[in-house]
Amino acid sequence: MLYKAAPYYTMFPLEFPLSYLKGAQPGDWVLDPFCGRGTTLYAARLRGLPASGVDVSPVAAAMAAAQLSTASMGEVLQLLQELLKGKTSEVPAGDFWTLAYHPKTLESLVRLRGGLMGLEGDAASLLRLFLLGRLHGPIRKTPTYLSNQMPRTFAPKPNYAVRFWRERGLLPPQVDPVTVVKRVAERYLSNLPPKVRGKVEQGDARNYDFLTLGGPYRFVITSPPYPGMRTYVPDQWLRNWFLGGSPTVSYYYQGQLGFENPERYVQELRRAWLNVARACHPGATLVVRLGSLPSRRDFDPREMISRSLENTPWRLLDIRPAGTAEKGKRQAVQFGKARKAVVEYDGLARLM
Repeated sequence: MLYKAAPYYTMFPLEFPLSYLKGAQPGDWVLDPFCGRGTTLYAARLRGLPASGVDVSPVAAAMAAAQLSTASMGEVLQLLQELLKGKTSEVPAGDFWTLAYHPKTLESLVRLRGGLMGLEGDAASLLRLFLLGRLHGPIRKTPTYLSNQMPRTFAPKPNYAVRFWRERGLLPPQVDPVTVVKRVAERYLSNLPPKVRGKVEQGDARNYDFLTLGGPYRFVITSPPYPGMRTYVPDQWLRNWFLGGSPTVSYYYQGQLGFENPERYVQELRRAWLNVARACHPGATLVVRLGSLPSRRDFDPREMISRSLENTPWRLLDIRPAGTAEKGKRQAVQFGKARKAVVEYDGLARLM
């Protein structure tokens, strides 16, 4: 399943969007205005439905765009080889970079980073996804990640990582990106579902013109940033660097939807639903999955869903606990592993 090619900290299982798309008709457009790594888009693709997505994070937008892409393994590897022949721009320096990647591996990454910046097309989109997914992760006997020992879903902060590696005497292995990408491509490109219409862009759900991507939409299936979860930017700093960002950690939180007081959060979420409604058919279905962290007891997900839909054209039909029978790891499980267990709810609404 292509949507699994790049582990992402906040992710819901494929069964969530698939279950709500069972009644979709051919040609029904699907939208995810907080698309994350693009699971809803891949579910729409499996159903043969056109789909669009938007996310404020460049990392999420890059991952999600690949869910609508199609290319052969040969095309992806050919592009990879061509980019590795390009010029090497400035290689990041410092203790973190010295211990995070073998010098030859880092040089290859810098070439690929420069070559992929601004490059469009399905092969580029898929190569970008595979490299983002393998940029950091655990060391194994058979190299499957490009870095020294790291988590798969988020990048540790430099000071912590350097201390961790030094205390354990961990040195970065020399890893060939071609070998790693070939293994990933063999796994994820062998049985892609047919290509569907659609597009993904970086943008803010509160003001983006979704009709520039497709639609009008009959299904909106999404999971906004959870209240109190504000570390998306710093947690993805290394992937953001690979996409052209800074080689240092950014702690910029201003404007993030999840970093608000309860009243402000409801108001900003309502802005998103009002904006989404402008791009939808009358009678469209909206499904919202929302949870909250124990550190934010002032947020009740059910209340947040209900109140955010007030004074909008959306009529709330039901709020139910998120499906515990869903296969795969729900976001609550992911947060739980970080001792931040979450109770999640699905809100179902109809556009009047």
